[in-house]
Amino acid sequence: MRSDAVKRGLERAPHRSLLKAMGITDEEIDRPFVGVVNSWNELIPGHVHLDKVAEAVKAGVRLAGGVPFEFSTIGICDGIAMGHEGMRYSLPSREVIAASIELVAQAYRFDALVFIPTCDKIVPGHLMAAARLNLPSIVVTGGAMCPGFVDDRKVDLISVFEAIGEYKAGRISEEQLRELENLACPGPGSCAGMFTANTMACVTEALGLSLPGCATAHAVDAKKLRIAKRSGMKVLELLERNITAREIMTEKAFENAIRIDLAIGGSTNTALHLPAIAREAGIELPLEAFDRISRETPHIASLRPGGEHFLLDLEQAGGIPAVMLKIKHLLNLDALTVTGSTLEENLKHVRIANPKKNREVIRDPSRAYHTEGGIAVLKGSLAPRGSVVKQTAVSEKMLRHRGPARVFNGEEAAVEAILNDEIKPGDVIVIRYEGPKGGPGMREMLAATSLIAGMGLSDSVALITDGRFSGGTRGPCIGHVSPEAYEGGPIALVEDGDMVEIDIPARKLNLLVGQEELEERRKRWQPPQPEPRRSYLESYRRAVSSADLGAVL
Repeated sequence: MRSDAVKRGLERAPHRSLLKAMGITDEEIDRPFVGVVNSWNELIPGHVHLDKVAEAVKAGVRLAGGVPFEFSTIGICDGIAMGHEGMRYSLPSREVIAASIELVAQAYRFDALVFIPTCDKIVPGHLMAAARLNLPSIVVTGGAMCPGFVDDRKVDLISVFEAIGEYKAGRISEEQLRELENLACPGPGSCAGMFTANTMACVTEALGLSLPGCATAHAVDAKKLRIAKRSGMKVLELLERNITAREIMTEKAFENAIRIDLAIGGSTNTALHLPAIAREAGIELPLEAFDRISRETPHIASLRPGGEHFLLDLEQAGGIPAVMLKIKHLLNLDALTVTGSTLEENLKHVRIANPKKNREVIRDPSRAYHTEGGIAVLKGSLAPRGSVVKQTAVSEKMLRHRGPARVFNGEEAAVEAILNDEIKPGDVIVIRYEGPKGGPGMREMLAATSLIAGMGLSDSVALITDGRFSGGTRGPCIGHVSPEAYEGGPIALVEDGDMVEIDIPARKLNLLVGQEELEERRKRWQPPQPEPRRSYLESYRRAVSSADLGAVL
């Protein structure tokens, strides 16, 4: 066993002495050491319950004859960090999370690992570490929050964000806004729609690294604890069979993960995270792969924010296994999973518990919500290396649009203009210097996109940025524009009034300005000179790659 390096032989007597100082017995020293990576904290609704999940995991490890050692990672709630300086730190935390797990796992020579993350950058950070370490590994995502209930309808966090715009437009009262604030998020778990956190949980299961049913088992459901316990037991079986993370995280598995992501209309942030995770597994996953697979994959589950269903509806309809059954013919069925069996073998045991609900929440491909998957990759003179849009959350009216640019150097200026009614129907808002380097940190633009939606402008106003969007964003919002403005990409040269062409079906994003004029502007353009920061963000700015490469270091 790998852990023998810290516990076997006379020369390891001091090491054993330290282990015994923590109550470890000789009998336990003879057993496999399993690291339990828990991102529990008191900062994130999706993580406040993970102490209970970890106890279940550790019970499973002990039942199967292993010795669990729990350690922690950091975590940032994107919702709480949204719309201010704190959002600059969210995406950069992904690399810190991966590195911190690597440091502990390598120092202690664990034989296997169980990962317990829930939200946005935290799940990708754990998956990057799993690929990098290549140990027998299993992931237990913490589960979704139940939807809130206001005025005889289900609501979620995005309902609150969009309600600010509704209040500004005079469509709801301050009292109604406060009621939403109090009732939209009723307890533990990741926000209740198909936003980034739940998308990543679903992608993790589709990748084969979580047990079937894990992604949609809700935070308050005892099913989550049973899955956690079985996961703790299962990792010992993976260790015995020497099935490591990279044997599961193959190119075929990543294709499955992308396909499920597209079928359920998941967050555009997967176009950042999956390439970064694949890179750790030694696999190149170009942005074009998302577009290629999207053209082949029907969108069969329409969840918030693009649709009206919540993750609870997806769970009651059978979860990710039920989605996989619907598009089984498109999946790589020979991909290995943490069950120790192939995907094809796993699907033989799937039974749809609620067939009536399943037919509407997870449609047959013949009556798909859209013939193509959730994400489209647009290129053109404004985004030579690409940009991404959640096309299934865009109104038919805005799939093609041409309008004048309204240019802002940063999200705050754009939000102020929206609140002051300076944005008119037909406008194309351009928010730049928000990319991985330019931010730095590639902030999400949820404050701006929610205001647009709440004020009823999402059918007439587009938003383009070199930053990114929350998984809760809907409407014609195009992000990850590459090259970013900080690197001198064409988005840095846009001026107010320039005409911008968006054609999502044709995958085009063009700045309708002559080449001679652009060359003149480039001569005048000066790269920004940010104030020096004595911080991690400055190191991140110097080291991070472009968004089209996954914003990796």
